[in-house]
Amino acid sequence: MAVTELPPTAQCAADERIQSILRRQSLRESAARTYARSLPIVPVRARGLTIEGADGRRYLDCLSGAGTLALGHNHPVVLEAIRSVLDSGAPLHVLDLATPVKDAFLDELFATLPPQLAERGRVQFCGPAGTDAVEAALTLVRTATGRDGLLAFTGAYHGMTTGALAASGGARAVSVTRLPFPYDYRCPFGVGGDRGAELAARWTESVLDDDKGGVPAPAGMILEPVQGEGGVIPAPDGWLRRMREITTARGIPLIADEVQTGVGRTGAFWAVEHSGVVPDVMVLSKAIGGSLPLAVVVYRDDLDVWSPGAHAGTFRGNQLAMAAGAATLAFVRENALAERAATLGARILARLRELARRHPCVGDVRGRGLMLGLELVDPEGAAAPIEPALAPGSAAPAHAPGPTSAITPTSALAPAPSLAAAVRQECLGRGLIVELGGRHSSVVRLLPPLTLTDEQAEAVLDRLADALEAVERSYAARAHAPLAPPLPGPAR
Repeated sequence: MAVTELPPTAQCAADERIQSILRRQSLRESAARTYARSLPIVPVRARGLTIEGADGRRYLDCLSGAGTLALGHNHPVVLEAIRSVLDSGAPLHVLDLATPVKDAFLDELFATLPPQLAERGRVQFCGPAGTDAVEAALTLVRTATGRDGLLAFTGAYHGMTTGALAASGGARAVSVTRLPFPYDYRCPFGVGGDRGAELAARWTESVLDDDKGGVPAPAGMILEPVQGEGGVIPAPDGWLRRMREITTARGIPLIADEVQTGVGRTGAFWAVEHSGVVPDVMVLSKAIGGSLPLAVVVYRDDLDVWSPGAHAGTFRGNQLAMAAGAATLAFVRENALAERAATLGARILARLRELARRHPCVGDVRGRGLMLGLELVDPEGAAAPIEPALAPGSAAPAHAPGPTSAITPTSALAPAPSLAAAVRQECLGRGLIVELGGRHSSVVRLLPPLTLTDEQAEAVLDRLADALEAVERSYAARAHAPLAPPLPGPAR
């Protein structure tokens, strides 16, 4: 781990200052805080892939603001775009008024969209977070169709507001029909691969066409082309096309949540492009703001039937985010960073599969582009029971699919969240920031910036490999440690 050289007394003072800041955070911030719990660092500087803490330690950041930082930290084109707005004297807060900055952002956004959507596209600017855009999308399709139901998928994550939570895999809502998302490694039907995806599609058709199935009339279907928080599970392209066919035939708007997958992350500018699917609605946030808060819904013009004020938000006119976002979109497009993500991601995936062959605790490796995950399992545990295929009317199983998965579902071992947490901690100690995901928090996730170099990729992989080895050594030592002799019992 690279460390800025500090005299011993200065290092001690820096460490004490950091601990003081962390103590105050734990006292003053809510119990709901998340990343701060597993990443007890105090960032003070950042550039590209690298974050520097207040103690001088440097970290390779493969979290990237949960996918927000497409170009990494403080990219020059982003900083220049922000400075240009600040120096111009332009208003920073304008609600939803038209401005040259917004106009330029929309020009760049439409230049990147699937042509069939761009030709008939409308944009609603929402509150600053992706969950706000999800709420807007749900309001939009309910208004346009006059229906209230929603089709969503197991393992999904769409945000933390009421409607977005209802659409997410862990929440329960009577108006949401939960459908099985193909998941090779832990296939709910026990078969995986193309057969598992086909059964998931047939299940969806059966539920929708069953007059006695109890499904509320759906206003829309919402899905992630790659489930991120659900464990980095890419939807099979063929299955996505089936979802498009199923929804089109039944007049159900298809909503693609591209909050984390968009702007080149998966090796295409938008992840739906891998399958050739054109959704009716796209939910966009994170990277489109160039590291600043911005969220929009793009949808087909015939859905644009809501009345003024049907969905609003005070901070939907963030001029700095629009400038930073336009610069990011242009840089990704002009420098073919999506194609770069596809090429480099495939090389990293191959290296991760080599690691999996050497480390029994890695049950599965999957991903697309620079959205990658390793599912950790108990290497000496029993195989996890495969959930039976569902009967119509019952709740659906685990989360999603992975066309990159190389291991058959019958080999799936029990998930190991404690091992995953240990790997995350060992990575941090080696100057590498990763995060966890998946139904059981047993998937180590990598979301490096699209500007990642070959040399940086090697450094990330080396540190991850070291962390895996350290965790496995510790696991083996505990598993084979001799039992302590029993304590002497009371005299008889």
